Amino acid sequence: MVVLPVAPALAAGAKAQPAAKQESSELAQLRFPRLRMPSVPRMPKVFAITPERRALLNTIRYAEGTWKEGADIGYRVMFGGSLMKTLNRHPDRVNYTSGYASAAAGAYQFMPATWRLAVRALDLVGFGPHAQDQAALYLIKKRGAMHLADRGELTPQLAAKLAPEWASFPTLRGYSYYGQPVVKYGRLKRFYEANLQKLRQMHPAVGLIDEPQEVEVAPEPCNDDSLECMLAKVSEGL
Repeated sequence: MVVLPVAPALAAGAKAQPAAKQESSELAQLRFPRLRMPSVPRMPKVFAITPERRALLNTIRYAEGTWKEGADIGYRVMFGGSLMKTLNRHPDRVNYTSGYASAAAGAYQFMPATWRLAVRALDLVGFGPHAQDQAALYLIKKRGAMHLADRGELTPQLAAKLAPEWASFPTLRGYSYYGQPVVKYGRLKRFYEANLQKLRQMHPAVGLIDEPQEVEVAPEPCNDDSLECMLAKVSEGL
């Protein structure tokens, strides 16, 4: 049984609204009905992939053991080295090696909870290379490291900012943030610099636009007798 809320009675001492005033209020509501504005779809959030950002993404793959000489098969790698059969979704499956167990998967070894976070933030579909690249860039930005990545230099500070996200990256002290095997900073730097040099030769520089920019359009003047014009004039105090 559904019980509907009852309108509260007038408090003691409160005056009832005069009939004439109430009638004028109802007429005003009939004269100026509330309009439902069309919903505005959310703009897609797409990170530009510059040579500098691609070099960092490739370096993360190198550190995580999914580089595979740049081949797309690296996007199918699960923790332990086995391959996913499909890229429709994150496999969300725990795999085991000697002494370790993890559900990490993909070129950037996303944990299921981390992947779901990126999916919600970027409206990602599937688990393909584009979605994984965008999610990795999202995590780089989330760690406050995007401005360092865009400088085109893999500094110890940049590596340390990414260490809490990717255990294979060293902290400033040279160790894994999680006490796991780590790739030394010197090796990562050499790989990054060689990779960036090749990418810069292949791709010209592009402007950095993380997300499409909204353009504000001035409303057109309204001079007819339509309801929209009447409401616009009322809102402007005319």
